[in-house]
Amino acid sequence: MHDDAHRWRPAPVPAPQAGVSFVMPVLNERAYLERAVRSVLAQELDAPIEVILALGPSSDDTESVARRLADEDARIRLVRNPAAHIPVGLNIAIRAARYPTIVRVDAHSELEPGYTRAALETLARVQAANVGGVMRAEGRSPFQRAVARAYNSRIGLGGGAYHGGTDEGPAESAYLGVMRRSVLDEVGLFDEGIRRGEDWELNLRIRRAGYRVWFDPDLHVTYWPRESWSRLVRQFRATGSWRGELVRRFGRRNGLRFFAPPLLVIATAASLAVGAVQASGVLSGRTGILLSVFHLPVAAYAGLVAVVAAGRGGGRSLRDRLWTLAVLPSMHFSWGVGFLQGASRGARGTVDTSRLARNTPLP
Repeated sequence: MHDDAHRWRPAPVPAPQAGVSFVMPVLNERAYLERAVRSVLAQELDAPIEVILALGPSSDDTESVARRLADEDARIRLVRNPAAHIPVGLNIAIRAARYPTIVRVDAHSELEPGYTRAALETLARVQAANVGGVMRAEGRSPFQRAVARAYNSRIGLGGGAYHGGTDEGPAESAYLGVMRRSVLDEVGLFDEGIRRGEDWELNLRIRRAGYRVWFDPDLHVTYWPRESWSRLVRQFRATGSWRGELVRRFGRRNGLRFFAPPLLVIATAASLAVGAVQASGVLSGRTGILLSVFHLPVAAYAGLVAVVAAGRGGGRSLRDRLWTLAVLPSMHFSWGVGFLQGASRGARGTVDTSRLARNTPLP
């Protein structure tokens, strides 16, 4: 956690009854959309609200679910997001919003009833432009529960504040975010050319404009991770690729934790190459033994994953622990490979296809 400057600009504080707009990009979310929307409608607020769903071209039954919800409650509004990309949908929804506070909601997330009220109190108290809390991942299937455990573990996603931080204060970014509309307009909304990591980049511009981004550990959002191994790998490869692109653009503004997965990939490649040379017998004796030092980082990583899987963080059953053994390396290596690709040649054109149903063409 940090502030970019000791002097910061207070964000405007609207009147308590000014209203709140919830914005949600939606694509192929039939299994999650209704619960996400109902968690928004259940927010304990003494102010008008609206829920704006930015509908991408879904290939499942998502649109009929959205239309049914909108027919049942006039507070739900539907807008089109033909490009399907998240930052595009967010901007369309924000531009359509009526109220001065914007709450980003993911269709894979559920808000606690007091979430928005507490966030508004924090925004007013610290005069921040954006506030976020803790992502609390949960799962339904054994695989999804393993992914959730990895998300909630410090080793899983690198220990960012919103993955389990406990200290309130200025932050680099915010999970989802409760934001002041006037500040979003000032800095130019989301960058529609960034497909993943768009929230980090937006918060960077907010901080550069002199405003605070704030982390409040008392705010919790339930998040449902991807349900299959292939979707998880595609999601993390795309996310890693865009982080590599952000490193190309912003360099040391990116935290050191983002470099751990690509270093793991490089260390593993080096270990495999040395192992092949050792197995061939080209190098033997003392030189071959000295080269074994290249195996140490991979061995240490494997040991760490085994300890996590065997401990309380790996789950209760043997099946849970085996899934944890598979999930952690899948997340780290796919993210790391994506990062190296993005850092070397850029991420333009890279899309998170984990949001697409099977055989759905890209928009």
